Amino acid sequence: MTQINVLYEDNHLLAVLKPAMLPTMGVAADKPSLLNEARKYIKRKYRKPGNVYLGTLSRLDAPVTGVVLFARTSKAASRLSEQIRQLTVGKTYWALVDALVEPAKAECVDWVRKDERHRRMHTTTEGAIGAKQARLGYQTLSQLKNTTLLEIALHTGRKHQIRLQLAHRGFPVLGDRKYGGKNIQTFPNGIALHARQMIIDHPVTRQRLTLEAPLPPPWFEWDDGAMASIEKL
Repeated sequence: MTQINVLYEDNHLLAVLKPAMLPTMGVAADKPSLLNEARKYIKRKYRKPGNVYLGTLSRLDAPVTGVVLFARTSKAASRLSEQIRQLTVGKTYWALVDALVEPAKAECVDWVRKDERHRRMHTTTEGAIGAKQARLGYQTLSQLKNTTLLEIALHTGRKHQIRLQLAHRGFPVLGDRKYGGKNIQTFPNGIALHARQMIIDHPVTRQRLTLEAPLPPPWFEWDDGAMASIEKL
C-alpha cells in the first residue's frame, strides 16, 4: 500500500504529494493510483462506509512528482473546475534540464497534437488536424555545469506540455527518455519535473490558498547546497 503524503486537508479539499511512477488515475480500482490510494486514506481515516467521493482537479504524468489536488465534495469540484477554466489557478513547476538555457527567461507558445500510436505529443502548425495551443513561461533559478534549474508557470494544460515544449527548444528534462532527456542515473524512477506549487481560491472560504510540495531526494544529488537554499524561497 502506498503511503499518502498529505500537504493540505479540510472538509472540502485534499492536496497530496504524488511520488514518481504512481499514476494519478485511469487504472482499475484494484490497481495502485494516487486517486485510489487517496480514497483509501479518506475511507480509513474517517471510517466512511461505501464509496468515497474525490474529484480530481489536477493530474501529473506518471514520472512527474509534486502537488495534486482533489475535491472532497461535488460543490468544491465544480467551483474549482470553474477557476481552472477561467485560468485563475496558479501552477508552478520546477524542472532540471539538460542545457545551459538561453534566454534565461521567456514565454513559449507552440501548437501541439497527440500521437496516439506512440503515446506521446508532437509540435505542429496552427490549423493542423488536432492541433491545440500550448503556453508556458519559464525563468532560470540556477545553473551548474551543463544543467539548468527552471521555474515554469503553466498557462495551459496540454498532455506532456512542459516536457515537449522544453525539449522542442533543445533543453529536455533530465531523465525524460520519451523526449530526449539524459542523466537517467540521477532519476532512475522518474524525471526531474516537479509540480512545486498550486495557488487557488478556496471553494468555500474564498481565501487565497497556496499548496506547496517539497522536493524529492533525487533533486539534491544535483547540488545539495543549491537545492536546499532555493527550496527555502
